[in-house]
Amino acid sequence: MSEERSLNFIEQIVEEDIANGVNDGRVLTRFPPEPNGYLHIGHAKSIVLNFGLAQKYNGKTNLRFDDTNPVTEDTEYVDSIKEDIRWLGFEWEKELYASDYFEQLYAFAVKMIEKGLAYVEDASADEIAAAKGTPTVPGTPTPARSRSAAENLDLFERMRKGEFKDGEKTLRAKGDLASPNMHMRDPLMYRIKHAHHHRTGDKWCIYPMYDFAHGQSDSIEHITHSICTLEFIPHRPLYDWFIKELEIFPSRQYEFARLNLTYTVMSKRKLKQLVEEGHVSGWDDPRMPTISGLRRRGYTAASIRQLCERVGVQKRDNMIELSLLEFCIREELNRTANRVMAVLDPVKLVITNYPEGQVEEMAADNNPEDENAGSRTLPFSNTLYIEREDFMEAPPKKFFRLGPGLMVRLKNAYIIKGESFEKDADGNITTIYATYLPESKSGGDQSGLTVKGTIHWVSAAHAATAEVRIYDRLFTAENPQAEEADFKTLINPDSLHIIKQAYVEPGLLQAAPGERFQFLRKGYFVVDKDSTPEKIVFNRTVTLKDAWAKESAKGK
Repeated sequence: MSEERSLNFIEQIVEEDIANGVNDGRVLTRFPPEPNGYLHIGHAKSIVLNFGLAQKYNGKTNLRFDDTNPVTEDTEYVDSIKEDIRWLGFEWEKELYASDYFEQLYAFAVKMIEKGLAYVEDASADEIAAAKGTPTVPGTPTPARSRSAAENLDLFERMRKGEFKDGEKTLRAKGDLASPNMHMRDPLMYRIKHAHHHRTGDKWCIYPMYDFAHGQSDSIEHITHSICTLEFIPHRPLYDWFIKELEIFPSRQYEFARLNLTYTVMSKRKLKQLVEEGHVSGWDDPRMPTISGLRRRGYTAASIRQLCERVGVQKRDNMIELSLLEFCIREELNRTANRVMAVLDPVKLVITNYPEGQVEEMAADNNPEDENAGSRTLPFSNTLYIEREDFMEAPPKKFFRLGPGLMVRLKNAYIIKGESFEKDADGNITTIYATYLPESKSGGDQSGLTVKGTIHWVSAAHAATAEVRIYDRLFTAENPQAEEADFKTLINPDSLHIIKQAYVEPGLLQAAPGERFQFLRKGYFVVDKDSTPEKIVFNRTVTLKDAWAKESAKGK
């Protein structure tokens, strides 16, 4: 019984259908993206749900591109969508396109005309909207509504042949002009678009509307469970009506709450604006909520699937905290990412009593969370780089790092004691001088001393130079789409900070794009695709702790 209670409402429907022999117990879902942009994390929830259901119930999932608007579609988007689905860990049964069905959909439209349930409209979009009425006032028929079936068939064929200009004619279903559901008031079925289609070329100049193409495509494929987001609830009566009147396979539509994430936007139109207006570097900018952007930022497919599982499947829209996604990736990378040392804001440290020119190899564990991760060695010399914030010239009490007279352990190396420092003309510390305790080496410490602080470092002579890109939330508002201001005015000016010259362990020069690491005390980072053999580039995936939670708490 406990397993039954854990089922989401769609799984309950599927299990009931299987138990009752609906569709012979067969489960066939579909994921139907429009190829007019890159997929975002909201789509990931739909992918995980559709493909996950099929996997759970021994079914299959079709990938069907809803390519009914040639003006906005491109093969670049088709390719990116396929890459993202595979990266998330899923494989489709058939790769299909709504354009595969253009001839069949045209025949369906002819059948609707013949039944007296569709007509060719002359009115403009504004005139159609005005005649539709309001939810409380019935619509009024346009003159074209009374045309004969024969005249409509002739006009529709001429529309197909390209005799009319864009917008000059449409095909409308003859629904119920008094229906309280505005979608049932003579909805558009076809519009004219003289535009080149990425698959059918110039063969067609009329294209079906979503409401006509979607349900019929589901039916043609014998989809058993057509799962949509909540905004399609009012479309469902129309979905069912077309199927009933056409007397075709009765696919069924079910709706669930889409995934909304704080500090970002989920509108493909708005994401496209960010790209085209140069607010981000592209669809895969690591600040974008696109799957390709999250991948480039260092998120894993498992962490995104984990978010979808944690969020679950609901019937009501809600806003998911971005920090939950960050928690999922932290949890994974804490287990899997090797620990390395990287100094992001370097200052030179000279150990005056360590022999100049001597180099020692210090042993370091790769990942204390993984006993099979092994170890590596790090070169140690008398001149190091440490973080500027790890030294204070006049440290307060309880400052457990380095300062004049203060002792600290260098990670995997020795205990050192701060002695003095030099400054430049502007008062910035340029060099710190310290002494080390030779008997305090990590793994064989015989000094008898205990120090409270441990800091990381890299050897100045051996360190590799790296560019480090520190990413933060793209927007300052928790829900940019709900604000009255233009969403672009809410872009976080500090969403990207580039450190041109950080220093990292020399071994990291061998790291490949996509490899993930924990920079000790600094966060989780991934090697970016912009890296070259001469210069490695890292993107910060996420901080070690939820820094935003602290800031939010301060503001309360």
